[in-house]
This record gives sequence, C-alpha cells and structure tokens, in this order.
Amino acid sequence: MNAQDLRPVPAILVLEDGRSFIGRSFGATGETFGEAVFTTGMSGYQETLTDPSYHRQVVIATAPHIGNTGWNDEDDESGRIWVAGYVVRDPSRIPSSWRSVRSLDDELRAQGVVGISDVDTRALTRHLRDRGAMRVGISTETLDEAALLEKVLASPQMEGADLVGDVTVSEPYTVPAEGESQYTVVALDLGIKSMTPKQMAKHHMTVHVVPATSTIDDVMALRPDGLFLSNGPGDPATADVQAELVREALSRGVPFFGICFGNQIFGRALGFGTYKLKYGHRGINQPVQDRTTGKVEITAHNHGFAVDAPVDEETSTPYGRVTVSHVCLNDSVVEGLELTGDDGRVRGFSVQYHPEAAAGPHDAAYLFQRFADVMAGVRGVA
Repeated sequence: MNAQDLRPVPAILVLEDGRSFIGRSFGATGETFGEAVFTTGMSGYQETLTDPSYHRQVVIATAPHIGNTGWNDEDDESGRIWVAGYVVRDPSRIPSSWRSVRSLDDELRAQGVVGISDVDTRALTRHLRDRGAMRVGISTETLDEAALLEKVLASPQMEGADLVGDVTVSEPYTVPAEGESQYTVVALDLGIKSMTPKQMAKHHMTVHVVPATSTIDDVMALRPDGLFLSNGPGDPATADVQAELVREALSRGVPFFGICFGNQIFGRALGFGTYKLKYGHRGINQPVQDRTTGKVEITAHNHGFAVDAPVDEETSTPYGRVTVSHVCLNDSVVEGLELTGDDGRVRGFSVQYHPEAAAGPHDAAYLFQRFADVMAGVRGVA
C-alpha cells in the first residue's frame, strides 16, 4: 500500500429535502441510495447490519464511536449485510475484541456496502426527528450536491415497497428442537433473523422455516402446532398474500405468533390498517409495557410502520376478540396484539419488537414460552 492509498476518500450525503453532509468514505467506495433511518443502540452493530429488516435502508448510528469490537463470524443474523448504506461519526481505527477476525471497515468493503464517516450524526439524527425518515444518497463518485439530489429524488420510496421477495429463503430448512421436541412450528420467512428459530428451539420447538410465498396447503402439510411470522422489510400494506395465509390458518385453529412485520400482518389479517411512522423505532432501548402483566420492558426495535388499532377497546373479529397487549411508553404506538377465542383461551398474539434480542436486552424472552403455552392450551382442547 502506498501513501496515495492511505489518503481519505471524500464522500457526500444528501437527503431528499436538500440537506447535505460532507465526510469521508467508510467501507466501500461508490454510490448508494435508500431510506435514511437512525438506530439508537450503543452496541450490536453487526446484528443490525445483517438484519434483513434493514433492506434498502441507510442506517445512521447515533452512538458516536462504532467498530471497536470489529467483526466476527458468529454474530451475523443472516448470510450477508442488508443495509443499503452506513453512516457513523467516529469509526474505530483498531478493533479490540478477542472475537474479532477483521475490522468493520474491511467487512463493509468486502460486501460492497457504501458508507460515510466523520459527519455530525447528532445533527443528522435531529434533522430526521424533525422532518421524518426520508430518501438519501451517499456517494464518493458524485460530489456535486445538486447532481446527487436529482438521483435521490429518482430513487424509490419505502411506502408501497414490496421487499419480502428479496430477503426470503428460497428453499425450506429445519431448525431442530433442543432436547425433546414438543411442538412443531412453521415459520414464514419474511426476513427472519437466525436467532429467532434458535430461541424457539430452546423451548422444545422444531421449526420449519419456509418461503414467504408458501400456501396454506404447504403449511398444513407440516402438521404445525403453531404458525409464526417473522420480521422483515418493506410496507405491510403490500403483504396481501401473507395476510390471507394468516386468516386461513386462524380459521383452521392454528395458534399464531408474529414479531415486527409479522405483527403488522397479523393486524391486517384481523381487519386493522397500518401506517408509516414519522421516523420509526430503531434501537435496543425502547420502553414497552406488557398490558397483560403491567410489566415494563426495555426492548429491541426496528420498524417504520405500525398497526392502527384502538388501544383501549376490544375488537370483535371472525376469529375471536382482539385487544392491544403492548404499547410503547414513548409515544403510545401499538406494540402488540392478542387474539382470544370464545372459550377465553389465547389463539394468537404478536409484538412489534424483537424478543430474540440479537442484539438487545432479554426482557422479552418470555414471549417464546408464551407461544409454547398458547400451543399447549389450544392442543389441550383440540
């Protein structure tokens, strides 16, 4: 490597409203576009970057110092980095973890992920909090703000984006239960994180992960004790096929559990609408109240859409009575739903956050046991 290679490569970030930031290249050089969002986690950047829910999003890290633990080969939540771009204030020059096998910068370059550093991420985050999530471009090739802005305005928006087909598994696979297998779960992969079926396996569930296009016949052929819908990217208003699958499963008495995108689809299946949040919830420190227990939990979030359901009212559906089970204590956004049958037994539930805690706190890990309890209860009366 010569001195020329060590010189900082200039980069520019331009938002769709014209606000721009000058910095230097971090990761791959080139040009990228997506929706600008910020995440408030102080750690867990490897899990964030490999979460398929961030597909087509440019992630801004609010923590100022990123990359100090490098990159390892154990913590990925999928087979690749999914973010469209990465924005950091101060990248670590040297990784300092015994688990690190290479630097974050090296991994971003290896996977062709364009990023930018040395920008005021605090100012950028405050701008997005005021104006809302919006399209953005990062470039080391086009350093003219007006020219890059034209490209940003020509890029696709997140509203109306159907992205599940980009991230779902192409062929089914099975994660065996740890110890004795007590339940069979069919997990519809909308962008599932690898830790999710592992957590279910710890609760004696054999998990069959299937493509997002699977039919009710595909699901029922596996003789499931429960149906699970995962997290995933894009606009839930586009998930008509998956919402209908949930309705068909509920009509056949199959217990349901959904997280994140799965919560939004569950809401749609039960007759509720969805809407786009101004800037969304992303990070590992979001306070949520479980209204069935009154307990307040610190939870991991990654969502830009939410379910439009009445918080303090019970709603009747063809499948039972629905209540809002969880709410965000920051803004009262619906964070969970619970479906109860005429016999008083829970038939399905969902949460808007990530109980698998990769990365994040473990406050909500009990939800996997709740799923087991729901399946056991329904099986007991079948």
